[in-house]
Amino acid sequence: MKRRESIKAIALSALSTGVLLQQACTENKTQQSETPQFTIDRHPFEKERDTRLMSQRFFTDDEMATIRVLVDIIIPRDETSGSATDAGVHEFIEFIVKDIPRHQLPLRGGLHWLDNHCLKNYGKIFRECTQQVQLEVIDQIAYPEEARPGMEQGVKFFNLLRDLTATGFFTSEIGLKDLGYMGNRPNRWNGVPDDVLNQYGLAYSEREQNETISFENS
Repeated sequence: MKRRESIKAIALSALSTGVLLQQACTENKTQQSETPQFTIDRHPFEKERDTRLMSQRFFTDDEMATIRVLVDIIIPRDETSGSATDAGVHEFIEFIVKDIPRHQLPLRGGLHWLDNHCLKNYGKIFRECTQQVQLEVIDQIAYPEEARPGMEQGVKFFNLLRDLTATGFFTSEIGLKDLGYMGNRPNRWNGVPDDVLNQYGLAYSEREQNETISFENS
């Protein structure tokens, strides 16, 4: 199974159980973000809370650079869709760790573990390694049942990051298009079936049939 198809399966599972996290973005990671412009109706306390969270910063520039590399490894750009960073997943993760603080320590600790592991074994931090080495490292922590002893923190970190990446991507505009999600669309109803009407001795008038329930010619 291709990586994108595997991640899509994770996302569909999350969507089916109602695990939808709100996507948000920050404009500048080195400065306080501008006041966000909300495009959907929100309760005032929600707007105030989200504005506050989006004006804060958790990840450093170096940490965010590594996250960008990681999420694009998890969901790369392909011939049909953009990558995780194209969908703003790195910004989604930045927001989520402020919205759900319990993710902060596992993600920051995991990023440090990843760099230390690469320094020890490859002489460079993760994002400075070649793409081949980066994929080799990810393969070491992406499959829990195959991971070597001593890789437990890396496995837990990558599992969490992968779940957040899938959620962020497949709740973005790019990801929803990739899923083929059509959204709510108007239905075309041709009235109560004839056999049901006959069962109760009912019938539509000619006017009702021609003007209100027949879509055959529209």
